[in-house]
Amino acid sequence: MNILVLGGTGRVGSQIVILALQDKHHVTVLVRTPEKIQIDNDHLTIIQGDVLNKEDVVRSMQGIDVVISALSTDGGTTLTESMPHIIEVMVNEGIKRIITIGTAGILQRRTSPDLLRYQSSESKRKLTRAAEEHHKVYDLLKQSSLDWTIVCPTYLPDGEPLGEYRVERDFLPEDGVKIHVPDTAEFTYKQITSNVFIKSRVGIAY
Repeated sequence: MNILVLGGTGRVGSQIVILALQDKHHVTVLVRTPEKIQIDNDHLTIIQGDVLNKEDVVRSMQGIDVVISALSTDGGTTLTESMPHIIEVMVNEGIKRIITIGTAGILQRRTSPDLLRYQSSESKRKLTRAAEEHHKVYDLLKQSSLDWTIVCPTYLPDGEPLGEYRVERDFLPEDGVKIHVPDTAEFTYKQITSNVFIKSRVGIAY
């Protein structure tokens, strides 16, 4: 399978790249700083560019089967500025499947399911800017014709993979307080061959 990983130098994205290469998939990464990719592998293609530049996105999607976006908010509007390009190019190239990393803030609130967690006291975060960015991406994907899945981890520290975690469609698993980066990467990567959570958000926690 030909997989494009966006955000491939980040904490989750870099681990997804490793998992895909271990399974002998062909992996393409679009990165601003290629030197950050310290992997020598015949199945890896590194394209220098910026996800905010539509031409770079077009170059990165040639022959791609699945897109995985582990892009962060980057302290700004990277997500909301890049997603329209990503969706448009995917549609033009006939690529249907995209899996993205979101945040537990855009899952439904249990006590008031008409609200998202970040819009209520259920979320512990005081600042909502990142969640608002992810919310806009969720809306863009919902309006698209793509087969999307948004993986929504709660507090995401580095740590050893535990190999056991809980997932739930549209909600954060009850009393879930954290999920380590490697387990988030593993679950996200597994979605390339799963149809269970198509057109869904999925909460993940221990």
